[in-house]
Amino acid sequence: MEYNSKKYAFFSHLDTIFLPKIHEHLAPRRRDKILEVGCRRGLLVKKMQELGVDAYGIDINPQAIAHGTAKNLTVADATCLPFADASFNKIYSIHTIEHIPNVRKALQEMERVLIPGGTIMLVYPAEIIRGMFALSAAVIVYKKPSLCRAIHIHKLFPKKIKELIQGLKLEYVESHFPVLLLPQFLTVLQKSA
Repeated sequence: MEYNSKKYAFFSHLDTIFLPKIHEHLAPRRRDKILEVGCRRGLLVKKMQELGVDAYGIDINPQAIAHGTAKNLTVADATCLPFADASFNKIYSIHTIEHIPNVRKALQEMERVLIPGGTIMLVYPAEIIRGMFALSAAVIVYKKPSLCRAIHIHKLFPKKIKELIQGLKLEYVESHFPVLLLPQFLTVLQKSA
């Protein structure tokens, strides 16, 4: 994947909007070890590190990581996390899971690297039609509105997340519908102890 400065400039300002939601639902503390799945250039990871949190980020795009803004960033696929079992006590993923072909496998990996009692926060678009909120990105970044459905390959909602975690050691805690620029869902999961 080629590094696309327009794409990352488009998303960079969005990252900081989610900082209050991370504080509200994950309450990061200095002793925490936190993972961001789909960190892009690591802007939120850097904010966590500035708070004294032992924060890490992964992204599948090697160019994004090469242009990263934080330490502890790794090129990795969300379905094959390069961390030991029970490595993190908190994980968040913001507008990433709708792009992952095998969402269940990604959730299994998040469960694997999460300690018992650990928390996951997922933010994903609340789309009536799959790809509708990827239209602006398809136009701005690729100049092709027809790519919007290729960008968002899943239409997710809390009920679907509940189905995807069946049989895993993840428990559904709650979902919210915060409207921050776009309608979206915020779902909190916890690994059973």
